[in-house]
Amino acid sequence: MSENNERLEQCRLACAECQACTLGASRTHSVFGAGSPSARLMFVGEAPGEREDATGIPFVGAAGQLLDRYLFEVGIPRSDVYIANILKCRPPHNRDPLPEEQDACISFLRTQVRIIRPRLIVCLGRISAQKLIKPDFRITREHGVWFSRGTFDMCAVYHPSALLRDPSKREDMLEDMYAIAERLRAASQ
Repeated sequence: MSENNERLEQCRLACAECQACTLGASRTHSVFGAGSPSARLMFVGEAPGEREDATGIPFVGAAGQLLDRYLFEVGIPRSDVYIANILKCRPPHNRDPLPEEQDACISFLRTQVRIIRPRLIVCLGRISAQKLIKPDFRITREHGVWFSRGTFDMCAVYHPSALLRDPSKREDMLEDMYAIAERLRAASQ
């Protein structure tokens, strides 16, 4: 097992035991993250949904399947990226994560980022963009816009679940995904 894998596993085990907020008591599984421990590209959503809570794997439901189709379309293998959420436990009824839940859980994501050291971080949706990029982030105006944060380039795209509810934004998402793929190729050279 590589050093990154070992460090991620240690963090995952700590996450599985976490009771820092009330969500720890109601989860089926903590949903730590999945993908390459040396990924150049990391996607960060807001919180697990019902299927993710049942399996312990991020983005395996309908939204995850849509994300997989976009990755395939732009030539990025899912196995080459790392996918995580700000929260590692599902909020009841898939409600938005509360600020105190985000604060209780963000250290796990920070540890994942420190271990993986991606070059690009893509926020999936408004909530993760507001937490990671800037508090007043507006997804309809700023999706696909790149920001530099330390050693990372970051942007946000529509959350795949939003695209399931509003297919009119799917073309914008495809354009953003092509731009992400191009930036990933440039960062890998």
